[in-house]
Amino acid sequence: MVERALELSRNDGCVVLVDEGSTANLRFAGNTLTTNGVARSSRLTVISIAGQGVGVVSRSAVREDQLAGVVAAADAAAREAQPAEDARDLVAGVPASPAWSEPVRPTDIGVFGAFAPALGDAFADAEAAGGKLYGFAQHKVTTTFLGSSTGLRLRHDQPAGKVELNAKSADMKRSAWTGVSTPDFTDVDVAALGSTLAQRLEWARTRVDLPAGRYETLLPPSAVADLMIYMYWSSGARDALDGRSVFARRGGGTRVGEQLATLPVSLSSDPGAPGIGCAPFVAAHASDRDSSVFDNGLPLGPTGWITDGRLDALLQTRYSAGLSGLQATPGIDNLILSGPGDGRSLDEMIASTRRGLLVTCLWYIREVDPQTLLLTGLTRDGVYLVEHGEIVGEVNNFRFNESPVDLLGRLAEVGASERTLPREWGDYFQNTVMPPVRVPDFNMSTVSQAS
Repeated sequence: MVERALELSRNDGCVVLVDEGSTANLRFAGNTLTTNGVARSSRLTVISIAGQGVGVVSRSAVREDQLAGVVAAADAAAREAQPAEDARDLVAGVPASPAWSEPVRPTDIGVFGAFAPALGDAFADAEAAGGKLYGFAQHKVTTTFLGSSTGLRLRHDQPAGKVELNAKSADMKRSAWTGVSTPDFTDVDVAALGSTLAQRLEWARTRVDLPAGRYETLLPPSAVADLMIYMYWSSGARDALDGRSVFARRGGGTRVGEQLATLPVSLSSDPGAPGIGCAPFVAAHASDRDSSVFDNGLPLGPTGWITDGRLDALLQTRYSAGLSGLQATPGIDNLILSGPGDGRSLDEMIASTRRGLLVTCLWYIREVDPQTLLLTGLTRDGVYLVEHGEIVGEVNNFRFNESPVDLLGRLAEVGASERTLPREWGDYFQNTVMPPVRVPDFNMSTVSQAS
């Protein structure tokens, strides 16, 4: 399909992307499997270039007899378009992917071969303890083919799996959540997940009501991932250059080079990172402020966004790099936060806490002020009070108001990084390695009635 579309285009240049997707899933409620299924999808995107005009047409499930019409529509749109501000020569000279012409291997329900029996055991354990398990497991494989009139022939196969488990007490008054990210389900320890949830439900037998305020707070890797992902999504160089984001420097320019964190934390992306690998080239289906169709096929490598607490890079296309005078650093589909040296585990951090809160996860995160990147959101499914190194009970939920950029400057401790599943953004950005962190004064702005 890619080769034929490139042959059909009659304009100056063309980029074609085909995304072949497959999904397998299990859903369960009340200790019972409710549904399971598999699905396939296919999407064709034709990006046609006429001079500096661009035409983009994207269609799902395109048949062979429809292909010429899609390409003709993209060619016509390009000829009618105004010159694109991000126009650049199309990328060339990148070696072809070795597996370019190999058949796509979709996922299927067999990926849950070992996971499903273990889930059944977890159902039995929960039932015996008077509890209920709810949630779902999903595995996706997306194969992206990218070809261009300049000779690019690139392919990437991206597996992505996740499990989300929610445990509830028999009276439905106590609730706990956990989730994990996995490339293939061979590394998911369902028994350990069930044990974690059972412990949290036991903690919740004691209720402690606390007022709003600033509390020493332990954030687990999942919650840290949700905050860092939002910061990453907000780190476009164009917005910073236009003075529209927290990364804008007073008087003009960006804050690249400034110290953001007092602790030597580093935030990075790497397509080759073990367990969270992602596409090693740009695959842009449309141009926006942080991506450009002209950059399609641009090789991606390890990129440091923050190094030892210093802001080193922002999301940059080749076009925005020309405006900022910085290197082009396109977005990469994974994110890694690490602290100085070997950090402690979350359990070890709890054991050393005199008095503070342990937050399980964050939910319903929304932006309040882009100039400071102030975010608001809710805690959910378990906030616990820690006293003298022990969990003494569950606390009411809160609404929080915090900026992840400001938080970086106030971190008191950064633990050991691990692969984690963001709860809020896991449907959109899954490949993360994050540590637990200690914040001395996390702002629980109001008490929430959510339960």
